[in-house]
Amino acid sequence: MIHLDTSVLVDALTGPRRSSGALRKTIERGERLALSTLVLYEWRRGARLPEELAAQEALLPNESVVAFGWQEASLAAELYRVIRRPRGREIDLAIAACALVHGAPFWTLNPHDFRDIPGLTIVSD
Repeated sequence: MIHLDTSVLVDALTGPRRSSGALRKTIERGERLALSTLVLYEWRRGARLPEELAAQEALLPNESVVAFGWQEASLAAELYRVIRRPRGREIDLAIAACALVHGAPFWTLNPHDFRDIPGLTIVSD
């Protein structure tokens, strides 16, 4: 299972859809993809067209999102304490904690935002 960052959804499902081919290939390889509730929040708070929301729902149904529960919250808080300059990165740390708790690699188009998070395996396509 690979946890997706909001950047992947935006790049694959909106505008020129630059990452749609990479997303399709990943699915065709049989990889399971996951969204955290926090990524779903970031995705849906943007100005999304109905067809973009429908594409997300078809690929990654809302009912299957990974909850941000107590384990993820505890790890995100620990990351906040150990990461240098964590202010302003609270959501990113919480999203990374979701991937870490589930032992999943994390696909982002902004790897520099997550490089200092211990134990996080970053996938960038």
